[in-house]
Amino acid sequence: MCGIVGLFLKNEALEPSLGKMMTTMLATMCERGPDSAGFAIYGGGDDVHVKLTVRAGSAAYDFEALAGKLSDALGAPVPVVRHDTHAVLAVPKEAEQKARDLIASLGDGTRVIGAGTRMELYKEVGRPDAVARQFKLADMAGSHAVAHTRMATESAVNPGGAHPFSTGRDQCLVHNGSLSNHNSLRRELKQAGLQFETENDTEVAASYLTWRMREGESLGDALRHSLADLDGFYTFVVATEDGFGVLRDPIACKPAILAETEDYVAFGSEYRALSGLPGIEKAKVWEPEPATVYFWKRT
Repeated sequence: MCGIVGLFLKNEALEPSLGKMMTTMLATMCERGPDSAGFAIYGGGDDVHVKLTVRAGSAAYDFEALAGKLSDALGAPVPVVRHDTHAVLAVPKEAEQKARDLIASLGDGTRVIGAGTRMELYKEVGRPDAVARQFKLADMAGSHAVAHTRMATESAVNPGGAHPFSTGRDQCLVHNGSLSNHNSLRRELKQAGLQFETENDTEVAASYLTWRMREGESLGDALRHSLADLDGFYTFVVATEDGFGVLRDPIACKPAILAETEDYVAFGSEYRALSGLPGIEKAKVWEPEPATVYFWKRT
């Protein structure tokens, strides 16, 4: 159930091809999750703006009008780039919460699904190859990306239940498996001040990591603590502004494969998702060990 792919580029010369490579990897995983799909991609950004990825219920939604309302409320121009039912709006960092509050107050079905200086996030119901075409993933560039194909076992099949889940700036998580203690952990995280929009167990896992990192832990330490606090069977692939990590539960019953070359690190639920990557025949290929954190970071 479910499929995950991820690609972390070491060689900057490959960045214009990131979206094209991810499109092929994601389409290969269609049979593992035909319900819905999504991806997060880390591309350009600056030090003074946060990119809000906003999802609307229809491609006919007037994102330009929304950008105008935000510009008036924030006292600064808000650039907008439309991607079908989604749009990316760049708001000043110090005004992120004000922008979120305004969008939530509209009551027109729009939702902020991701925020980051570099991260953009897209997800919809449908076959993964169709979702990739819908958002023109093949035309996107960046340093790293993760993607997910969903066969629903927790919560409804709708865009809100699709992965990735992002609960912190430039943070996202995709997940294959199921957590047995997500309801009790959700209650504990709510008491710590975190908010939830779905009943999905993956949102709980993402929020758990965000909470740990807010408490001052590194992503690696947060992942290591999750081995004791999260019950169930899971493979996680996580991404941050400059990093990419993998973790399997102590039993490691969900399939996973890693490949590394001088140019990239790639993850797939099956090797066939990696088979078309350049230089894969020379890659170090291995199955990640259970209960072991793997993490790569750009210096």
